Amino acid sequence: MSKSIYWNFLQCEDAALAELNGEYRRFQDETPLLVGNYLHSFFESEESHQQFLDDHKKEIFKYGNPEKGMKKAFVDADKMINTLKDDPYFDAIYQGDKEVIVAGTIDGIKWKGKLDCLVLDRGLFLDLKTTQDLHKKYWNAQEHTYQNFAEIHGYILQMAIYQELVKQQFGKKIAPFIIAVSKQDIPDKGIYSIPQELMDDEMNKLIKKQDHIKNVIDGKEKPEACGRCAWCRSKKELTNIIPIDWLKIG
Repeated sequence: MSKSIYWNFLQCEDAALAELNGEYRRFQDETPLLVGNYLHSFFESEESHQQFLDDHKKEIFKYGNPEKGMKKAFVDADKMINTLKDDPYFDAIYQGDKEVIVAGTIDGIKWKGKLDCLVLDRGLFLDLKTTQDLHKKYWNAQEHTYQNFAEIHGYILQMAIYQELVKQQFGKKIAPFIIAVSKQDIPDKGIYSIPQELMDDEMNKLIKKQDHIKNVIDGKEKPEACGRCAWCRSKKELTNIIPIDWLKIG
């Protein structure tokens, strides 16, 4: 299990299973994902970044030709990179082992993840995130509340999982930090700690839910459909009449 797979199932089990089976693509436009990977590769190593450029010329450069210049999304990505690179405090803290694979077992189920930067001797690990705006509020329809970028995308859950896997693999419980940079014309940036009680709460929820999700993946239980995502909308049929005052909003 990985955080991304688990998180997809929390959003809609039916869509997540369809995606695992190759029947559905959640994101038709992969540019945001590529922008994030572009930034990560830069801070991993020069070799990794060059390899990423070579592997994704079509997506990064106009007409797939480096001589024509980069597409706007990656010009903006360079702004984000420079915002971090030119900050002496970032350079001082982002020193450690890059792209470290961690694996372990959480309550009987195998998990794996990848740390952006592990600084084991200082008792911490760092995760780079890109987001639209550090201060933007997002409506969570399931929880009926507004959340920040880390909450809405499950980053606190991700850090809880990684903390546990690091503990199992290296024998140390260390602290995660999120370094976030915005996609604004003049990028914003911040470094954020995650209170342990928030991670403990996410881990408790995971332990309660993961068995069902694993059973759905293994075909032992049926997936639940959210009824609202793109996958569910594409499969919807007019089989039920719903009283208008029962219509869910938000």
